[in-house]
Amino acid sequence: MTTQNLTLFNAMSARMSYLDQRQKVIAQNVANSDTPGYMPHDLTKVDFGATLKDIAGGGKTLMPAATNPQHMPSANRIDDPKNREQKMVYEVAPAGNAVVLEEQMLNSAQNMMDYNLMTTLYQKNVNMLRAALGGGGQ
Repeated sequence: MTTQNLTLFNAMSARMSYLDQRQKVIAQNVANSDTPGYMPHDLTKVDFGATLKDIAGGGKTLMPAATNPQHMPSANRIDDPKNREQKMVYEVAPAGNAVVLEEQMLNSAQNMMDYNLMTTLYQKNVNMLRAALGGGGQ
């Protein structure tokens, strides 16, 4: 049996592949920061909420039960600060270039942190499997 047979490792590998592709797109944005008329690109993020709705069937929304008035409200009742409409606003230079280097550097740093998280999770799960099989989890 290899790690390729385990769904968890497949999911982590897919996420790492997505992050690798996203880093390439960010690098293209930075490389074209002085190209007149260039508009920055980004990969479409995977919507985990939509996946859960599909699993629930019929577009039903899965919601935690609020049994106490001090519980946090659901995501449907509060505004998301990462609203897509807000993220589509770019500064445009006089030459028509809309790459904001600070935004691209933030995207790159977030991408790197996400990738490091995935590699750490991957390593921890491999170590856990080694320990479970008696090989010692270093």
